[in-house]
Order: sequence, then C-alpha cells, then structure tokens
Amino acid sequence: MKIVVIGGTGLIGSKTVAQLQQRGHEAVAAAPNTGVNTITGDGLAAALAGAVVVIDVSNSPSLGEKEAMDFFGTSARNIAAAERTAGVGHHVALSVVGTDRLQDSGYFRAKLAQERMIADAGIPYSLVHATQFFEFIRSIAQTSTVGDEVHVPPVAFQPMAADDVASAIVEVALGEPVNGLIEIAGPETFTMVDAVGRVLAFDRDPRTIVADPAAHYFGVQVNDRSLVPGPGARLGSTRLDWWVEHVPPPPRMAPVTAAMEGAH
Repeated sequence: MKIVVIGGTGLIGSKTVAQLQQRGHEAVAAAPNTGVNTITGDGLAAALAGAVVVIDVSNSPSLGEKEAMDFFGTSARNIAAAERTAGVGHHVALSVVGTDRLQDSGYFRAKLAQERMIADAGIPYSLVHATQFFEFIRSIAQTSTVGDEVHVPPVAFQPMAADDVASAIVEVALGEPVNGLIEIAGPETFTMVDAVGRVLAFDRDPRTIVADPAAHYFGVQVNDRSLVPGPGARLGSTRLDWWVEHVPPPPRMAPVTAAMEGAH
C-alpha cells in the first residue's frame, strides 16, 4: 500500500517511514528536501498519486500565530485538494495533547484551526494527539533556564519516546479512519520537575531544578490537566529511565513542542 508521509524526513516522519517500509508498504517521505512542498504545492500531486493514506507530521517553522496560521492553513488546503484528486481514503495528522486547553498560545490556536480544517475537508481522517517527546526534554530545560536554575512548573507530565509516537501513528494509519481524535502518551506520569530533573541528573548537568508554579511552558501557563491525556489514551511502552540510558543525546536542537520537528 502506498502511504505518503508529509514531513517524512523529520524526527517522527523518518521513523514512521522506516516502520512502514519494514511492514512492506510503499512509504514516501514527502518534504522540501525530497521535492515536495505543501506551501507552494510543488511536487505534491505527483507524490500523492496512487496513495491510499496520507500522514501529516509536518509543522510550522515558527511559533508565531500569524506564521503558524499561514503555514497550517495553506498546507491543509493544498494537501486536501491533492488528496481529493488522488482519491486518498485516510488522512492522519499528528497534533498535540492539550491543544484545545492551550489556547492562550497563538501557535496552539493555529493548531486547533488546522484540526478543524482537516475535519471539514470531507476526507476520512484520524487526528493523533501526542504528549511531549522524551527527545525534547533537554530543550524544555534549555528554554526554562534562568542563570544556573531551570524553572519549570510542577504540573503533571506524561512524555513519550519518538519511536513510540511513530509506532502509534503507523497503527492508526493502517486502521480505519476514526473521524475524530486519538490520544497517545508515555506509560508513566511524572511532574515536569521530576522528568526534567531525571534527564539532567543523568547528564550530570549542574543546573538546579526549581519547581516554579509561575513558570510557563513554551510561553503558556499550564496546570495538571494541560499536558496529559484523558482516560483511554494509547500508551507507549518505553520508560523514561530506560530511554535516558539507551538513547544518545541528539545534537543541540532549537526548542520545540511535541509534533514540532522542523520537516515541512
């Protein structure tokens, strides 16, 4: 089966493509560096020709509301038009757990607008809301650093491994469209203080973790319900302590939120 992965050269996209190929599917990584641009439309129709499923894990290059609105709106319209022409039967999109609860953020307002456009496009769809990835906990620490202290809110936090995100997306893509929302998360719930502290302790990072109720999460005030899924979420199997010990730190990366992997 031909499955096109928009953003297929990024962190989640590349893992999704690899897992689909391991299962014997024709998985196409669609991104500007492979000749497919969802903003200009270049290469999009050709990439989607013959596709049964389209998976979109691409993301706005900016957290700014206007830039994000422009990216998600243009991309959603262009992808939907190409899907109709190609006769695609299932659109899968990766988004973020708590999107509807983080509407003080212009970026998350743009994400919610994207989700509504997908629902209204007339193509069978599945929205996958993921919690934050383990891979970006170090970036959270970096953006939360004040002097030699890391100020993070002491709220509930249920991050997951990128490999588990990709596995969940593959399962959804190979299933029937739900025409609604599926939540995925890690197998353990921490406080953000604990999760960030575990990673920095493993790194022997000298910064002090401060539980700061006034601290923001990528510019947004959060609480114990903001970043965790509701009942019935599909849980990954990878535990944070195992991941820290077995997955090498990546090259230093710009701070991003879940589903923000820079391949568009």
